[in-house]
Amino acid sequence: MPETAAAAKPVSYKELGFVNTREMFKDAMKKGYAVPAYNFNNMEQLQAIITACQQSRSPVILQVSKGAREYADATLLRWMGRGALEMMRELGRPVPVALHLDHGDTFELCKSCIDSGFSSVMIDASSKPFAENVALTRKVVEYARPRDVTVEGELGVLAGIEDEVSAEKSHYTDPKDVEDFVKKTGVDSLAISIGTSHGAYKFKLKPGESVPPLRFDILAEVERRIPGFPIVLHGASSVLTSYIDMINKYGGKMEGAAGIPEEQLRRAAKSAVCKINIDSDGRLVMTAMIRKVFAEKPGEFDPRKYLGPARAELVKMYMDKNEKVLGSSGRY
Repeated sequence: MPETAAAAKPVSYKELGFVNTREMFKDAMKKGYAVPAYNFNNMEQLQAIITACQQSRSPVILQVSKGAREYADATLLRWMGRGALEMMRELGRPVPVALHLDHGDTFELCKSCIDSGFSSVMIDASSKPFAENVALTRKVVEYARPRDVTVEGELGVLAGIEDEVSAEKSHYTDPKDVEDFVKKTGVDSLAISIGTSHGAYKFKLKPGESVPPLRFDILAEVERRIPGFPIVLHGASSVLTSYIDMINKYGGKMEGAAGIPEEQLRRAAKSAVCKINIDSDGRLVMTAMIRKVFAEKPGEFDPRKYLGPARAELVKMYMDKNEKVLGSSGRY
């Protein structure tokens, strides 16, 4: 859908009730957990994220990709976010919520999101030469800083395909670059590549092979070079086997899908990694539950009757992530 004219009217995220990520990350690093960054594309996903994080007392970053923003319409998306905050207040004891642009690829997109109420943006110029990455990232920071919006940059490239993000090959972050990048750009957090990947097919495994471990040696060296600086992991869905099995049972075809083991993510969350991005797992849960309803009730045509069960299952999955994987439950 085209962006409406109303979306061009600048509004501060503070007017909408969001917070930026600065204090979230300080608390996460101090206490050894990671803030969940969950992507959403529709109302049911948004409801599930807010409900799960309010019930588990977890801070949360609502992530919106370029494609999701185009799908939902920028103006509608702004008010969906604000409506979610109002819903949480009515539930009682609200938790901190940031609205974040995931994988912004241009200055213009980042500026548009900042002007429409986002409290945090990511500018992903990781596929460009280092100097170009620095220049574009710095330009976004210079626009965001006076508006108290936090900015995430990226060094290293993740393979895989997910929404607007696509790369055939990954390359790990070079720890020797991180100090210079952070100093020259002024970013508030840094996404690095240590073996995570976008999409549901993160690894091409042969029968009997296990998922390769994350490169914790790279993470440790990054931490040594920029101590106390917030680190982000993208492409961190675990591609939960139970939902893959359900999708395949009810007519789907997702053989070979594999993700990041949850115990590795928990280990990362106890380090300088204070934000972990999860998108594919949410998509898989919705797909599995909708397929189940259609298979068991082929005459069903009421969207509430198949989106409702999907939403309920999402709440369970997000709460489980907060408690057992990210360690973010009970922090507020």
